[in-house]
Amino acid sequence: MKSPRSESAKKWGLRIHLFWYVVANLIQVVVWWVYDQEHHFWPVWSIVFWGIGLAFHAWAVLSPSTSNARR
Repeated sequence: MKSPRSESAKKWGLRIHLFWYVVANLIQVVVWWVYDQEHHFWPVWSIVFWGIGLAFHAWAVLSPSTSNARR
């Protein structure tokens, strides 16, 4: 059984990951908007692929563990 503190730390880590995902992608969108609107929306690549990584992180943190499922 995992301690509540480790579960809390995992959720905190996910919040930090989400925060930096939003900040970094907003900065990229603003840079694109200010300097390069005429061309392809290049921030989409980090939004999509980092978003996939974030989704896996969220899944690992928020999905029920196998030990809890057996109860």
